[in-house]
Amino acid sequence: MTEEPLDLDKHRGMAAQKATEMRRTLADVENNARQLRERQGVVENELLSVQATSWPEAAAKARYILNLYAAGLPPDDAHHRDLVAAVLADFVRLDDKD
Repeated sequence: MTEEPLDLDKHRGMAAQKATEMRRTLADVENNARQLRERQGVVENELLSVQATSWPEAAAKARYILNLYAAGLPPDDAHHRDLVAAVLADFVRLDDKD
């Protein structure tokens, strides 16, 4: 009897090995997406429950919302993407003045 685990993937065809690896990768992606959604929910609940006490804090909340909005824009909506980029650039520029 050997102490090392038997690598069953070596005994399967290449297509089966690739299919198994794809299933494992998809399971990892789904798990990561679930964890990301959970963390996003925590952040959003905090943003809702805690009032901004300064303009930089309010701008941070606005950045978050603008990034969510921009992520949902179609790739060919350059006009709205440019608007979001301009507002985010304004935040950076105004923040640097302080």
